Amino acid sequence: MESVDLQVLEAARRWAAEGRRYALVTVAHTWGSAPRPAGSWLVIREDGVAVGSVSGGCVEDDIIARMREGSLGDRLPFSLNYGVTQDEAARLGLPCGGALQLVVEPRPDAAQLNELAMRLEQGELALREVDLTRGIAALGPAQRGDTLSWDGQRLRTIHGPQWRLFIVGAGQISYYLAQMAQALDYDITICEPRGEYGAEWQVPGTKLVNAMPDDAFLAMQADTRCAVVALTHDPKLDDMLLLEALRSPVFYVGAVGSRLNDSKRRERLSRHFDFSAAELRRLHGPIGLPIGSHTPPEIAVAIIAEMTAVRHGAAIAARSEAPR
Repeated sequence: MESVDLQVLEAARRWAAEGRRYALVTVAHTWGSAPRPAGSWLVIREDGVAVGSVSGGCVEDDIIARMREGSLGDRLPFSLNYGVTQDEAARLGLPCGGALQLVVEPRPDAAQLNELAMRLEQGELALREVDLTRGIAALGPAQRGDTLSWDGQRLRTIHGPQWRLFIVGAGQISYYLAQMAQALDYDITICEPRGEYGAEWQVPGTKLVNAMPDDAFLAMQADTRCAVVALTHDPKLDDMLLLEALRSPVFYVGAVGSRLNDSKRRERLSRHFDFSAAELRRLHGPIGLPIGSHTPPEIAVAIIAEMTAVRHGAAIAARSEAPR
């Protein structure tokens, strides 16, 4: 599975190789209830074929019409505003008076997009800057913690796996979870010290390590943009990870298991390893939102949904409040 950015990038590179003309559009800034966040991409071919989205369908038709009639310019990048007035927002269908400021590149540098794709394939973070005053785009390395910025003339966007997911256990749930997380731009490490499980791991683009969970996690140098998931069902392995993860700055820690096993795990961590109540509250277990999941792909959906909710600070109802 690919992220939206990779789909857009692949379409642009394919059209460039075919000698087709295309434009690249990036959301630079939003006001109000805009459907797509800053940094979202859209690429449009000269015949109106489009990949990606900058508004969830609200303004794409207008941009496509401009492309077909040749009014998106020839070479130099420029900014384009939508929904600045209430009347325009209503006409375009932007919800709640939302507004968008876009940066349009009528002829992006194909060689630079190829270089960006190469950096992403190697798991690198890349920073791309479009300077409207000079009419050029530049590409270079980014650092973790770099963020998108727009001052009205220069747009800086960050591309690559800005979020990281550390999974212990190379079982079926991990197989589906890893693919779903890739679509959300996670860089994924699978830790599986049991050779009989890791031998058949087959998710391209992920990194498989055979070290013990605590050592592999510490080597990762986790930060607040990391999530940690224990999926082995083996207390010896899962607990090794939790001992380090629950006292780290990661934004999410989850462990698979029934309510009974989760209760035993919390008691074990509290009694033998002196974890406080506050530290144990960071542990999501039984893991995932309570959506009635049973099969490995369903459980993976529940886990990625809970990770996403925590990542965005969304309120999660207590399990006792979940529908029966």
